[in-house]
Amino acid sequence: MLAAVASVQTGSAVARTLFDALGAPGVVLLRLGLSSLLLLAILRPRFWRWSRASLASAVLLGVAMAGMNSVFYLAIRTVPLGVAVTVEFVGPLLVALAQTRRWRDAAWVALAAAGVVLLGVDGSGAPLAGLALAFLAGLFWGGYILASARMGSLLPGTGGLAVALLVSTVLVLPFGAVGAAGAFTDPRLLLTAAAVALLSSVVPYGAELAALRRIPTRVFGVLMSLQPAAAAVAGLLVLDQRLGVREVIALVLVSLASAGVTLGRRRGGVPTQPVD
Repeated sequence: MLAAVASVQTGSAVARTLFDALGAPGVVLLRLGLSSLLLLAILRPRFWRWSRASLASAVLLGVAMAGMNSVFYLAIRTVPLGVAVTVEFVGPLLVALAQTRRWRDAAWVALAAAGVVLLGVDGSGAPLAGLALAFLAGLFWGGYILASARMGSLLPGTGGLAVALLVSTVLVLPFGAVGAAGAFTDPRLLLTAAAVALLSSVVPYGAELAALRRIPTRVFGVLMSLQPAAAAVAGLLVLDQRLGVREVIALVLVSLASAGVTLGRRRGGVPTQPVD
């Protein structure tokens, strides 16, 4: 999970640097398309042999990934990365809240929620439309968590991820084709887009699928509270987006919540399959 969080936020920050040249939809298409081609070439999943339920789970994950990535990239055109991820985090937080059964888990979720609220009202003056897009991306993110858990319980390995990425590429193609074409006229743009694909899709999605086979989705959702902190750091290092005092306090709160739920789960044991 730590590798997934660090990788995806670094990838988002690097992707933001390509928007002026390729447009947000174009960057999304390159990210998803290059990722799917790489995984399909390596894994060569024989999806025609899968059960109907397995194939449907991969398609559903692809729909969630297409919506989550497209809407989020549109949001970070105008909203700072740390703020956008904070608003987007409402999706995983809702998953964690819906599946919490112990008061201790609920307390950690409440602490993470306090951090999200504090960071979300930092007075950044972010455009309302951008914040609304980030919120919508969060709903897709929640759907992605549940769809990943479902697919992970039906399909071994990462073959399902390759098919899901292919589905998401097809869905985004009409919106990003024109912008993505510009990358093929400049090797530097194409190389950077390939790095975004690795950082934002291949590494984190594979790591998250592996994590969801070992922890319940409610714990996964709380661990994702590290995302705003990672996004703020990536925004600072890559995009020079500075952190304020209120942001630092919020990041401490969500980090404490993540550490608390992780330590509690370690003492109680980790299930081998995700909880649907």
